Amino acid sequence: MFRFDTERFSSSCFDDVGTSHARQLFSVLLLQVLAGRVCTQRLQARAPQRLCSTVVGSTKQSLTSTSAKAQRDTRLVGWWLTGTAGSVAVMICLGGYTRLTRSGLSMVDWRPQGRALPSSQAEWEAEFDKYKAFPEFQKVNRNIDLEEFKNIYFVEWFHRMWGRGIGLIFLVPAAYFAARGMIPARVRGKVAAAGTLGAVQGGVGWWMVKSGLTTNDKDERAKNSVPRVSPYRLATHLGVAFTTYSILTWAAMDLLSKPAAALSASNTRAVRALKPFALAATAVAGVTAASGAFVAGNDAGRAYNDWPLMAGKFIPEEIWDEKLGMKNVFENTATVQFDHRMLAYSTLATVGALTLAARRPSMWSSLPGRARSAVNAMGVTVLGQVGLGITTLMMYVPIGLGTAHQGGALLLWTTALWLMHGLRRHATNTGAAKVSSATAAAARAAAGVPLLLAAPAAASAAAQTPASHTESKRGETHRHAICQQ
Repeated sequence: MFRFDTERFSSSCFDDVGTSHARQLFSVLLLQVLAGRVCTQRLQARAPQRLCSTVVGSTKQSLTSTSAKAQRDTRLVGWWLTGTAGSVAVMICLGGYTRLTRSGLSMVDWRPQGRALPSSQAEWEAEFDKYKAFPEFQKVNRNIDLEEFKNIYFVEWFHRMWGRGIGLIFLVPAAYFAARGMIPARVRGKVAAAGTLGAVQGGVGWWMVKSGLTTNDKDERAKNSVPRVSPYRLATHLGVAFTTYSILTWAAMDLLSKPAAALSASNTRAVRALKPFALAATAVAGVTAASGAFVAGNDAGRAYNDWPLMAGKFIPEEIWDEKLGMKNVFENTATVQFDHRMLAYSTLATVGALTLAARRPSMWSSLPGRARSAVNAMGVTVLGQVGLGITTLMMYVPIGLGTAHQGGALLLWTTALWLMHGLRRHATNTGAAKVSSATAAAARAAAGVPLLLAAPAAASAAAQTPASHTESKRGETHRHAICQQ
């Protein structure tokens, strides 16, 4: 290796000058130049490695920060959906209260934008005069005064305004989250579906109310009966509310549930074995809730108020009216209540079978904790709901108990959704290893830029020949000494 002799060079250059001071000064300057050159070469050799380390570190930090923000956004959207679903649940209970207090027909027109409560005596009297022109006042409430009218009017007004409030609770945050791209792709369809159902629910409600404001003169039964809304339209109105609630709740569970752990083979078998029982219990519970709408629409809860028999018989004599034909299932008071009782018993039986199947020692220990909690909750809720239904019937449907019974149906449905969601998540997570591999590949792809930056340095290091490596080691001590100076 070539080595520069600074003493010889400086002596030859300064013999004529004759001063040692000048030679020493020039030697120092040369040493500084050579030291700077060698150190620069070392820095350039290490630059790719340092650059890659810096880029990788900053990329990891950026990815971590982005992931944390995405998780916060996801949970925020999830809690918003939970709050909206809770508002819909309150609306369902409020609807039951409105029906039981016979307040739903007190407002005889509909304004989509809403209205304020009457604020003067003249305004209240004008609304009361409108109400007097319709069948409910003429056949049922002929003796009520203005103060009593104000009570039922307020209940229906509040029910309608609560629905409009839900619209604001949903639409304003939805617009904000959508504008900022915070709504995860996996729930965007559910959010859009819930918004669409919410938008049409007000119109469905008015369509239902209108059916109670007119009398069908061609139907003798309707003309001579107490004015009430169509049971078909009431069932549709309640069905839309339940569907909206279910979509919001499911989407919220999608976002707020912790990732399901990978299941062993025995755990997977347990989940798959329990799923048919859960599906059956959920389906029967849903049909039972729908049949309750026809009980309410026909006011069937105020008939046959004995239990376990109906007017002293298991099957009442009035269960089939030949004039109605298949409409008996939906319009005959005896048939509607009998069907609801049988469906309630069926719900109790299917949830009981679900609980017994899940509680088998070989299955219970293999089920995920979330599934066990949901099974327990569903079992307790169905017992409470059946007991509440019997009590409500035998006490001639008090307003408080009737409202609670409708809320109990929604609570039972919620536990069923919880169970189905938990089983579905665990069932679809059996391929967690594949998901992990895909996630790792995505992480490597995200780090592709720093990897590409590191590649030239790695290739350069790998391409070093043994001779060049030996040469670099030979001069390491000398260059280090120079750099230290």
